[in-house]
Amino acid sequence: MSQNPSAPAIVTRPPSDPASFGAGFAAYWDEQKKRVEARLNLLVPSADTAPPRIHKAMRYSLFAGGKRLRPFLCMEASRVVADQAQPNPDIEAISSTLELIHTYSLIHDDLPALDNDDLRRGRPTCHVQFDEATAILAGDALLTLAFHVLATLPASDSEIRARLVAVLATAAGTVDGMIGGQVADLEAVSAQPTPEMVHYIHRSKTAALITAAVVMGAIAENASSTQIETLRRFGSQAGLAFQIIDDVLDVEGTSAALGKTAGKDQAQHKATFPAVYGVARSRAMAYERLSEAKEALATFGERASTLRQLADSLVIRNT
Repeated sequence: MSQNPSAPAIVTRPPSDPASFGAGFAAYWDEQKKRVEARLNLLVPSADTAPPRIHKAMRYSLFAGGKRLRPFLCMEASRVVADQAQPNPDIEAISSTLELIHTYSLIHDDLPALDNDDLRRGRPTCHVQFDEATAILAGDALLTLAFHVLATLPASDSEIRARLVAVLATAAGTVDGMIGGQVADLEAVSAQPTPEMVHYIHRSKTAALITAAVVMGAIAENASSTQIETLRRFGSQAGLAFQIIDDVLDVEGTSAALGKTAGKDQAQHKATFPAVYGVARSRAMAYERLSEAKEALATFGERASTLRQLADSLVIRNT
């Protein structure tokens, strides 16, 4: 399929039917979500641990809901490549660090100096519920905790720990990572958006962490370089598809359904796919990226069936 960002294939319908996800997939996702939340509860200091205000703020945002998508991707990538006799017992902790980083990024994104939003996951944002200084520090604390967790994994050797730290730090960083994408997003406000601009922003701000999720799952199991590269390709295409649909939902969705303020991108003149391509073409591009992501998993066969369903769920959604 074409990789030219200015000439996407026009796809008129999604490659999968949402009904095909089935109750079994939903139940399995819910089971993985509970595993992650139980681990997060152990990793984050209790609300009454001194100083209590910061720990209350961390927990307020961390346990505000959410799909736990990135940890699920990590655990599923681990399962696809793992030695089933000896899977890495650290995988829940490893996966949880992705949620720590993701939640930190949401807290900071919502701050008045950035997106200035007062609604996240259907409830007041951290700086509204507490105050701006506490929100900044809560984000900082979640960020630093993520790397502490990876550095002290009890069952993973030092080489794996170091590789995990490097992958997560790069995905969250400035060069083709989440912070770099955020900076580009800020600089693009009120500028005439271009295909190159929106692709860079979305690849860095969103797809980088989704890609890191599947790569970290593979590294946790000491996967081969070929397996890691295959999952990297999957993550990068799936992550881009996910963010394109986020852009579309900001135009078409409601605040009640999204759990955050709808229409903010257009109101703030953000560089988005609909701003460059329009809604219909953007949705078509998301379907194309989805197909490419799933094609990347061909060598894994049926072992990757849940990853394929996960990829579908990134695009075929209304929240």
